[in-house]
Amino acid sequence: MPGRLRDPQRGRDLPSVQHTDAAGPPSETPARSATASGAVGQEDAPAADDSAAPGAADGTGPLTGTTVLVPRSPERAEPLAARLRAQGATVLVSPAIERAPIEDTAAMDAAVADLAHGAFAWVVVTSVNAIDELTASAARRGLTLAALAGPSGAGGAADSAGPGTRWAAVGPATRGALEAVGVRVDLEATVNSARGLLAAFDALTDQLSEAHRAEPRATSDNSSETTASRRVLVPQGDLAKPTMAEGLRERGWDVHVVTAYRTVSHALSPEVVEAWRAGAVDVVVLTSGSVAREVAAQLGVDPHVAGVAIGEPTAEAAHAVGLRIDAVAERATDEALAVAVLRVGAELSEAHRGIPRLSSDDESPLAGPGPAGAASSGHTLASPAPARTGTPASPAHLSEAHQALPRPSSDGPTPTEGRNLP
Repeated sequence: MPGRLRDPQRGRDLPSVQHTDAAGPPSETPARSATASGAVGQEDAPAADDSAAPGAADGTGPLTGTTVLVPRSPERAEPLAARLRAQGATVLVSPAIERAPIEDTAAMDAAVADLAHGAFAWVVVTSVNAIDELTASAARRGLTLAALAGPSGAGGAADSAGPGTRWAAVGPATRGALEAVGVRVDLEATVNSARGLLAAFDALTDQLSEAHRAEPRATSDNSSETTASRRVLVPQGDLAKPTMAEGLRERGWDVHVVTAYRTVSHALSPEVVEAWRAGAVDVVVLTSGSVAREVAAQLGVDPHVAGVAIGEPTAEAAHAVGLRIDAVAERATDEALAVAVLRVGAELSEAHRGIPRLSSDDESPLAGPGPAGAASSGHTLASPAPARTGTPASPAHLSEAHQALPRPSSDGPTPTEGRNLP
């Protein structure tokens, strides 16, 4: 019986999966026949150029024989899927969660109305989904989000957020989404998490206080002026952790949280379920805590499937439901996720062949020369589990390295980059 990283020439047939082109509806295509196409989605993670990547021309690469599950919608998964296919991987794509509208938009619309009148010093955005809902609420007022935020996001226009309102983003994809709709971002977290954004606020506390005291407000009401200088709008999903809001309150901000959208379960495709149960999935990419919980609930826990998390809070959520985590991406981008998958795939392949593991200094085919590649290298958290033989091992039979994994702290929210839901 072949090991878990099977030679594709042995004739393994994987279920077909839905592949969505940017130009057309989903179609049934064999998993390995999908080609990289122009991606729709993350501004910070463009699709890879498959023609120049290992495995693009001859169907081989460092991930050849490795099947990766990306439980995201096709349009959100495509940039990452294209990078992985370029390295030879078979990629299964199927969303595990989806965004649903809130039933009553009154609170959201009221918050946006306040924003339009300069009632907030900051708008703190931790999800691309929240940007969509802010945009929709502004449209109900007959405005674009850019017009509401003011010229170039700086405020000052009629019916805009005013010159004192600033915008904060949790990471590069959220920043990109705001800038794509014409909103200037004044603060971005270095580490993609609520804790990272709180740290960024800490670093700016003194100068922000001086700036807010010196700048005129859009409203002529002096009492509102004083209140607005400490008010923060936090639009988020219904399952978001309170870390951001509580952290801001502890720092003296007057926080107004509004639910912008709901996160609901989406049934994984029968093909993905079949592949998982057949032991055909080698790696699963987890892009939010909600995705991790849905994968565990819908597919069950298989200790032989290596996990790659988009951030520490997602890794924590995965551990909480019993999923294995082997690596956490250095940044919440498709490039960093792809590099982390590549390293995990290489370690699985080495374990299968019985050869020494790569040192951390070895260059990844996905990481270009210089600092950019190094910044996205991903760090390993666990050794791969043994190959599947018969009944899957119970958690008690996992490697000691996996059992001894350091757990991320519990006070961080699920990353929300690139439509990551809480």
